[in-house]
Amino acid sequence: MMDIETTTLETKSYETKSGIPHDAVVTHAEMMRAFEAFKESNDERLALEQKRAGDALVEDKLARINAAIDAQQRKLDDMVLKSARPAFGAEQKAARSAHALEHKQAFDAYMRGGDAAGLAALEAKAMSIGSNADGGYTVPVEIEAEIGKRLTEISPIRSIAAVRTISSNVYKKPMMTAGPAVGWVGETDARTQTASPTLDLLSFPAMELYAMPAATATLLEDSAVNIDEWLAQEVEAVFAAQEGAAFVSGDGSNKPKGFLSYDTVANASWSWGNLGYLASGAAGAFAGSNPSDTLVDLIYALKAGFRQNAHFVMNRKTQASVRKFKDSTGQYLWQPPAVADGRASLMSFPLVEAEDMPDIAANSLSIAFGDFGRGYLIVDRAGVSVLRDPYSAKPYVLFYTTKRVGGGVQDFDAIKLMKFAAS
Repeated sequence: MMDIETTTLETKSYETKSGIPHDAVVTHAEMMRAFEAFKESNDERLALEQKRAGDALVEDKLARINAAIDAQQRKLDDMVLKSARPAFGAEQKAARSAHALEHKQAFDAYMRGGDAAGLAALEAKAMSIGSNADGGYTVPVEIEAEIGKRLTEISPIRSIAAVRTISSNVYKKPMMTAGPAVGWVGETDARTQTASPTLDLLSFPAMELYAMPAATATLLEDSAVNIDEWLAQEVEAVFAAQEGAAFVSGDGSNKPKGFLSYDTVANASWSWGNLGYLASGAAGAFAGSNPSDTLVDLIYALKAGFRQNAHFVMNRKTQASVRKFKDSTGQYLWQPPAVADGRASLMSFPLVEAEDMPDIAANSLSIAFGDFGRGYLIVDRAGVSVLRDPYSAKPYVLFYTTKRVGGGVQDFDAIKLMKFAAS
């Protein structure tokens, strides 16, 4: 009994110090136990393969444990996400300026009853552009910030990419592709003229993304319902899903351009404007022998300056394949999160799970590795607009919610890909 009480006290102390909820700690422990079972079964499978006598029962057991680890990871991710969401509490209300509070009250009246007079007066006073009865009204800063935070938490690429807020429709950024010539000279030697740097002007247009949540009259009339929280919850999943797909494979037409949509070349022939790739060694699969060697090659294809903040990006199915790899000492290359709110790692680098990455197939680009903070830029135009529509879907009230977002590769040397091909 003493041991159980001691463990409980230690767990509560850990929660208090770290801010991690008890359920997340328990789930993390369950996932660690599942991973130990996975390693044991996988070792048994490998031993059987070495004897050239496959065991269907072992394969089935391994698949079930693999699925259990995935389930625990999803559950853990959900818990950590829920605990990380900031609440709209008294502290935030106390910190609002008089103007922000007035805007909040006017917006609440508009959302609940359609009274736009207060918002129209405030935005006319602020000389707001593009906010009117036909195009919608901008949401209060708190709601916009909350939507942005939620998107960062649940959108995998947004969580590791560079994000910049702009006030125009297009963000243009000059990028130095080749620096000026430099050299060593003596104190009294003549200085010859150096070559000028080569610049490439990158353009990132912000495209319109929309969601249209619906509410009943009863929900809007209920004063206990937090309209701010409701709106953020309704649009976050829709926005995140659309953004996630666009940041990975968007074609750039009325949406951001995903990093997999750029031209790719073998890394030995890399040039600016292309993303370099390394072949896995087999069509639609890893190489038959020493499959993890290509992962090592992928890591060291990236310059040292980029490796410091690099992440692996792949979907769950690809992660299930690399989870079975071991190094020459028998240690597994994939490791579960060290703490309840951490990321899984592959060869000591954080692993980001993006379901929009393609499954392993012939010539697929299923694994990305790089410093996405340097390599991929997301631009958010300031302002989220809401248009209240009580007519189109009576008796429901629709809220046409829009935000403008763009994205694209800003440094083609910071991201490398693995192509599942023989060469």
